[in-house]
Amino acid sequence: MTDILMPKATAVWLVDNTSLTFEQIAAFCGLHPLEVKGIADGEVARDIRGADPIANGQLSREELDAAQASPAHLMKVQKSRHAELLKPTKKAPRYTPVSRRQDRPDAIAWFLRNHPEVTDAQICKLLGTTKATIDQVRNRAHWNAANIKPVDPVSLGLVGQIELDGVVRKAADKKIKDDAKRGIVAEGPSLMPAAETGLIVDDEPVAKPVRLDAVFDDFTNEDYSEED
Repeated sequence: MTDILMPKATAVWLVDNTSLTFEQIAAFCGLHPLEVKGIADGEVARDIRGADPIANGQLSREELDAAQASPAHLMKVQKSRHAELLKPTKKAPRYTPVSRRQDRPDAIAWFLRNHPEVTDAQICKLLGTTKATIDQVRNRAHWNAANIKPVDPVSLGLVGQIELDGVVRKAADKKIKDDAKRGIVAEGPSLMPAAETGLIVDDEPVAKPVRLDAVFDDFTNEDYSEED
């Protein structure tokens, strides 16, 4: 039976607007009869708004009338254009032109040298290669191993910069989380105390405080004369 769009919402509408049996609704929506009974009792899908299967093209009025007239009649799902549009499509494998396929080992070598945190599965998906080829490049067992050199896949035209950055960032974040679970702290640049940078010297002389009474004593002890 073809899967219908929004089965629980459709079951809610059929329970509220038709005289179909629980078994008929369950068979049409792909649910268990007890689940449909729970919908009718208000115990299941309480906050779900009903979806009219006739309005969205999944059920014809004639099929509904025939099912209501005969409890033994099981309704057939009508192919819905809306359901086909909303059905998730599987992404096709990445196609690499024949002229670029010889560059993939260089891109694989670049990943192995510069981003070992990127998994083989991610490299396969990004470059459209296979795990066997990655292993051959890693173990230098590739037939052209002598001529393989690490080259940025963006410069080779195998992938876009934004897509590459996304894969690298995702792999790096996963590595940080995995290291944190194992109690490994990543080493990296950190701020050093100012005393260690040489900007502050501990032995630098400090100015002594000035006593104001001593300053005024100096003025009173000096002799001043007025010139006519």
